[in-house]
Amino acid sequence: MTTLLVIAKEPRPGRVKTRLTPPFRPEEAAALAEAALADTLATAVRVPADRHVLVLDGRPGPWLPPEFRTVPQAEGGLDVRLAAAFAACDGPTLLIGMDTPQITPALLTPALRWDAYDAWFGPAADGGFWALGLAAPDPALLLGVPMSRPDTGAVQHRRLRAAGLRIGTLAVLRDVDTAEDARRVADLAPGTRFAALHAALTGTAAGAGA
Repeated sequence: MTTLLVIAKEPRPGRVKTRLTPPFRPEEAAALAEAALADTLATAVRVPADRHVLVLDGRPGPWLPPEFRTVPQAEGGLDVRLAAAFAACDGPTLLIGMDTPQITPALLTPALRWDAYDAWFGPAADGGFWALGLAAPDPALLLGVPMSRPDTGAVQHRRLRAAGLRIGTLAVLRDVDTAEDARRVADLAPGTRFAALHAALTGTAAGAGA
């Protein structure tokens, strides 16, 4: 059984995307987070995993597709929460976040194939990672990895290599953390809820670029 995990926070003002404020108000930043999450989940349900699970900090809302089962995040730092999410799975698992609404099924589907690789790694432009797949989920591969740092991705990748895993690499993507990130991601994904909302909030055409 292959599992696709999405780890996310409930999009509430003041709790998500605080680095978007300013220029966006907290309510606008939360709305952008909700749009990104809705886009991510809508894409994820089109990926042929056996199970779709949202690992959520908070309560589900109308943005949750019925195909997703929701489980709460564990307590602790991000490495602990990611490790716990993998520990709850008993087969090949791919985990993604809510910060890359530009993802597509074509981008994710190869990372559910395990004939040639034991792990999949999706590097983020800021030095972190946006996706991590493990054919045999092992919490020890994540525990102790320093999170939210420019070298997070490099440390995590070294951890996978040190375990002797064959690693497949996905495309480098930009997370939505800052207003500039939001603009660039909206330009890359003009057909998304995220891009439409960003255009409405900024008074620009969706996907107009700069």
